[in-house]
Parts: sequence; C-alpha cells; structure tokens
Amino acid sequence: MVKSVFSKLFRDRQEFLAEVPHVSALGIELLDFSPRGVSLKLPYREDLVADPEDGLFSGGAISAFLDNTCGYAVSARTDRDNVFATLDLRIDYMKPATVGKDVLSFAECYKMTRRIAFVRGVAYHKNRNEPIANATATFMFTGPAGTDTRENL
Repeated sequence: MVKSVFSKLFRDRQEFLAEVPHVSALGIELLDFSPRGVSLKLPYREDLVADPEDGLFSGGAISAFLDNTCGYAVSARTDRDNVFATLDLRIDYMKPATVGKDVLSFAECYKMTRRIAFVRGVAYHKNRNEPIANATATFMFTGPAGTDTRENL
C-alpha cells in the first residue's frame, strides 16, 4: 500500500517539477522520492557554466538545485496539502563540480515540528561522501501544519 502511494506521489512530483519555471529551465530531474530521502539530478549544460574558461557549474544553479532537493525532502515527509517556504538555506561549497558531469543530490528531512521542517542535503557526482556542496535548510509551513507520513512505513 505504502509503495503504491509513493509511486503515485513520485509521478505527481515529476509532473510538478516540470511545471516550476526555474526547475524546468535548469532541467532538474527527480530520481527518487520517499520519506527516507529525495534524489534529484542537475544535468550538465554549457548554459549553466559560470565561467567558460573553467567550465564550472554556476554557484546559483547549485544553490537552486539544493534548495529544491531539500524542499522535496520536506514534501516527501508531509501530506499533499502542506504549503511551505524556505526559511533558511546554508550551502557550504566543498569543491568545484567536474566539467562535463551531471550533479546529483540527496536530501532528508530529519526533524519536523508543527511549523518548521529541518533538512540536510548534499550535491555530488558519484559518491555522497565526496560532496561538491553540503546544505542545511529550514522550511516554514505557511498552510496546514505538517503531518509526518513516516509512521506509515
């Protein structure tokens, strides 16, 4: 039952991603969606390069990518009617992304209160333990209070 619910949520979230203008413009793709965590992909593209001489991803693209990954982690832990916004986002850049390679991300919502969700995430190429950037974020519920779906697993 839970698996089929999250399969439907995954399809719904894929469709939602395609409708968000900046997400669509960046080409972000949803790879995995569950209460345990969310994974996305930011495909390498020339137009996302900050400096053509070094070929490195724009820091703004990485920031937007991690913000969305963290937001999706909150979405995976709550019911469908929750409305929330980024309250705080901290990104620590650990190393540059490799030229020509897609960037992957993973985030988990590790704590929720009635009005705040706490998330940690990482951007990487192949191994989460070799991060391009680490993120910590808090999100504030602006609609109905958060409902954790994790107990259903």
